Order: sequence, then C-alpha cells, then structure tokens
Amino acid sequence: MIRSLTSSLGLFHRLYFAHKPDSLASLCRQSIPNCVIHIVRNDEFSMEELLPHLALFSAIVVGPGPGSPANPQDIGLVKDLWHIRDDYLLPVLGVCLGLQSLAIEFGARLHRLHVVRHGRVSTIHHNGTDLFEGVGMVEGVRYHSLHVELPESGELEELAWTDDGQDNGRVTMAAKHKTRPFWAVQYHPESVCTEGGGAEIVRNFWYMAQRWTAEKQKVSSPWNATARRMFGHPWPNRPPHPPPSTKLQPSLTVSTVVVDAPALSVTAICELLGARDEHSPFILLDSAAKPGRFSIIGSLLPDTLQINYSIPDTFITLKRGESTTQEDLRNADIWSWLAAFIRPHRAKGCPELPFWGGLIGYLSYELGVNSLHIPLRSNGGPTRNRHPDVNLVFVERSVVLDTHTNKAYVQSLLPDDNEWISRTARQLMEPEPKHLDRPKKNPSAVVKLPDRKQYISRINEAKEHLFAGDSYEICLTAPTRISIPNCSASTPSSWERYKMLRRSNPAPHSAYLRLHPSTLLSSSPERFLSFSRLPNSICQLRPIKGTVRKAPGIDRAVAEELLAGSTKEVAENLMIVDLIRHDLHGVVGEDVQVKQFCSVEEYETVWQLVSVIEGKAAEESRDENSEIGWEVLRRSLPPGKPSGDHFFRLYDLVNRQHDWGS
Repeated sequence: MIRSLTSSLGLFHRLYFAHKPDSLASLCRQSIPNCVIHIVRNDEFSMEELLPHLALFSAIVVGPGPGSPANPQDIGLVKDLWHIRDDYLLPVLGVCLGLQSLAIEFGARLHRLHVVRHGRVSTIHHNGTDLFEGVGMVEGVRYHSLHVELPESGELEELAWTDDGQDNGRVTMAAKHKTRPFWAVQYHPESVCTEGGGAEIVRNFWYMAQRWTAEKQKVSSPWNATARRMFGHPWPNRPPHPPPSTKLQPSLTVSTVVVDAPALSVTAICELLGARDEHSPFILLDSAAKPGRFSIIGSLLPDTLQINYSIPDTFITLKRGESTTQEDLRNADIWSWLAAFIRPHRAKGCPELPFWGGLIGYLSYELGVNSLHIPLRSNGGPTRNRHPDVNLVFVERSVVLDTHTNKAYVQSLLPDDNEWISRTARQLMEPEPKHLDRPKKNPSAVVKLPDRKQYISRINEAKEHLFAGDSYEICLTAPTRISIPNCSASTPSSWERYKMLRRSNPAPHSAYLRLHPSTLLSSSPERFLSFSRLPNSICQLRPIKGTVRKAPGIDRAVAEELLAGSTKEVAENLMIVDLIRHDLHGVVGEDVQVKQFCSVEEYETVWQLVSVIEGKAAEESRDENSEIGWEVLRRSLPPGKPSGDHFFRLYDLVNRQHDWGS
C-alpha cells in the first residue's frame, strides 16, 4: 500500500496509498498543495495494527495493480478499508485495482474483458459530477483485463464509462459510494498519456475529502514519534547522505594527453592494449555506430582490482592478480558497499569526456530480481552458477576515442604514471599496422533450441496470466544455447568473434567485456540508463520498444507507420515509460519528465521506437554528498522491460543458466 502525509495551514493533512505508488504520489503532490506523502505496502500491516493510526491521516488513496481484488495476496488489507467503523472512517480514492476492490465489496460482479486493455488509451465519458466536476474531455490510459459490473440498485453509482464496441461493450471507468466517502476510477490518472482526467480528478477528490471532513468535524491527530517509527520517512524516501565528515570532493587527479588520431580505429587501439590475449581481462565500451560518439578502452594492470558478488552470498570477493580476499556484507548490501567503495575514488578530468576511470563491468538480471524478493530458480542441480551477479573491475588506465573529433584521450588515475601515458600516446600516433589476418572459419556450432511443445504451452500460460490480471505485459523468454568447440587453431577467439559481430551489426552501445569467468559480447542500439555528473545531475533512460529491420522499401515513412502507427507497439512502449517514471519518481521526487514519447529513430541496421525519460533530484539532494545515482540504478533494476520490475509480475523468466559455449 501507499500512504502519505500532508501539512497545510498548521493542520496535518495526510494521504495514504497502496501498491505501485510513486507516479501516483507525484500526481498527488502536484495536485494537492503542501501535501507530504508516505507509502506503505498493502501487506505491511494487518488492519488491527493499522486501525489505531488512521486518525493520523485525512484521506486514503488505494491502487493501482496489477492483480485481482478476489486474490487476498494481491489486495491485502485494502478490502477491509471499505468496511471500517464510522469512527475510523476516512475518504478513499481507488485507482484501477482500487475501483475493482471497492465494487466487489459492495455487490458488483468481477469479469474478464474479452479483449485486454493494457497500455491503451480510451475516451472516458462521464456525468460531470463528483470526481469529474468541471472536467471536460478525458482520454485515459487503461491497464486492466478485469472489469466490474455494478448492481442496478446497489450502494454504488457509476460516474464514468467507456465504450469498447464489439470488443468489450460498455465498461465502468469510475464510481462512488452513495453514502460513504469512497470514490474510484478504473483508468490510470497518473499515466503520461492520460489527458483531462489526471490532476483534475485528484484535486476534486481532495476538495470532497476536505468537505466531508469538515461536515463530520473530524480532526487529524498530530504526527508523532510512534508514527515516524511505524511509517518511516515521507515520500520520496531518498537514500541517506554520507556522514558530514565524508566530503565527496574529487580525491584523484586524472592525468591526460590528447592525441589526434584521424585514421586510428577502435579495434587497433584495443589490440595495442592487449585485446588479443584471451587469458587476460579486457574492457571495451564501444560506440561502433551513430549516434554513439565515445569508445572507452580499459588498459588493465596485472593487479587491477576485480569485484565479484553472487546472490545470496553474504560476502564480496576482491581479486588483485593472484591475491583474493573477501569482505563481509552481513551488515550492508552490495549497493551500499559499492557506494562506499567509489566515494573516496572520485576523480576530476577533461569535462568533455564521459569517463575518467572507475568501475566497468556487468550486473546480472538476477541482482534486480532479488531486490523484489522473488525466489530465483536454481540450475536444476547442486552446482552454483559460475558467473557472478556482480563482476566489475576498477579501471585506472584508459583510452577514450572521440569519433566526432578523431581525438584519443590517454588518461590515468595513477600517480606518477607519465611514462605509460607518454608511451601509449606515441604508439597511437604511429601509423596503424596493417594486419593480414586470415579469416578463420567458423567451426560447426551445436545449436540447442527451446523445446517447441513446452514453449507453446508457456505462451498459452502467459496469455492466461494476462487475461487473469496477473500482469500487464509479459515477455516470455527461453534460452537458445550455442556451443562452439574450442579445439582447433582455426577456431575464432572471443575477440575475433566480437569483431565479426561489430562488422555485421554495428551499434552505438556495443561492448566487449572479458572478465573471467565471464565474457560478454554486446551489439545494442539501446542505452539503458545514464546519470550526468554533479552538480545538477540529470538521470536519463531511453527505452526502446518497437523495432523494424532495415530493408529495401522500408524508409522512414514506412517505419513510422509500422511503429508509431501501431497500437500494439505504442502500448508496449507506453507501459515501459510509465514503469520508468514510477521508478524515477520514487528516487528523485516530482521532477520527472518525458522528453520524447514514441519517436522513430534510425540506426545502422534497424528503425526503433524510442522514448526518453529524464529525472532531476530535488534541490536538497543536489549537493556533493548525494548518493542518488546509485539509488537510481538500484531502483531501476531489473530494467524497464516487459519482464519483471515493480509494474510487472515475473512469469518464470529467471533462468540462472548461462552457457557461453565450451
């Protein structure tokens, strides 16, 4: 559940929420002056525990979903709110699941829609009263596969509806209780694409709640120490700052030499710095195509620090060459450890560069799933997954190639490292060697596809979850394993395979990470998350949902029609956008904006449907002591894709088996 606290004219006005709250909390903050919000899960307390504290609050907001109001695990104590005694009664606004819960508790019937409405915009018709007083046309975003049928002469009155025609017919979109201060809407007022029925209905709810409170002569109890212990800090519950004694001023100086390199390729620099040696670790973050600009190559030392962590260990493993140590995590988590580690390693270098040195590596999907307290599947046997969930190296020497200016920046965090910088700069100024590599044959690969019968059965199971209301969007995945024998001198190395991938599918966010025991080859047009430097940091996410491969006859106009003109593609992208907004609101507060919604962008081999979401930290968090970047990353995992995270129930998606070939 979610709850919130507000203060106005010296009186305590408090709001209380449930389930997936942050975007809805932000909408309430924008719509209700001086409101202060607390968020509580709907299974965090029993009604007996909560009831004595309801007097602290002036109103309640319940919702949204996913889930079913008929499922106790989905609805929690929300069902009990509709039946509390008059002396504890508070005004309640339900959203989505909140409307369905209100309706079935007062005699409505719960049905499945014939055609689900997930991420779809509908025209909402209303009677212009109560929540909709003074509200004109409403275009509302819907996230539901369940709907309610109100009894003709019951205790509820319909306030708004939509007409789905032959698909679903008339569907209730808003209702109120005739005698109790309960109102609810089925659509999502907080969605980025809802127009006309967002802030307006929240303000109307607040006015009606205040009027009801005055008529009943109710007075909220003052906030106290017990309330603070029980309900925590107000929304957004930002991470604590480091102790005042820990100043986040740059403590490392970046030594840099700039080299003009008009004919120097990324792969040549990599091979100069050791990419061909398969036995040593190697780092490349590669802008292999437009609109990418900077490629980052790490020059790792024999004693470069490597950080490994595996779920559910209570320790972190630190490797320096042949030396291995462990640090206890029982009094912390991996995120606080990483934040504490990087704090004294802050640096200051050329401002135009995105990287001066620091941690590079990967975080597993399971690291995010674990934060949702969802059990992870095992590998089907006692053997542990051999690939860590966190695998990072601390890069102290690097070369950054700017493909726009053809300049290479040789830089080091190490003191007195001028000899390496000068030597590397001289090597980069030499003509690029002409390698006469003979193309190696790709050996016969053994491809193991998912079992067809099982895969189809899981598709049907996923569709059932969607219709049952368990999820808004599901991406069913199954592993395809490709094994390549490594028994011949003609077998391409992992580095050579990456170069093949780079040639066949150049992408702006490619990567080659050789961090034993794991090697990752990536060719992606998508950057998940970026966080600019202090001060005035901006967090940006650019989700891609909707792809058309380039081919003869597929120009921009055709791609626009296939992507931006597709109800399905836009709905999927919208759901990811709303999810990301929810995650960002939960960290930075109100200042989250969609800078671009469902625009078609051109890449080397594909057309993509891309949205851009940005968030800025509140003023009090924009100082040099802020750890907000780590918190944004933690809250954003698993990534905003249709498989998991706070908005989407996982459907058997987590498979810890990673087969990189033998």
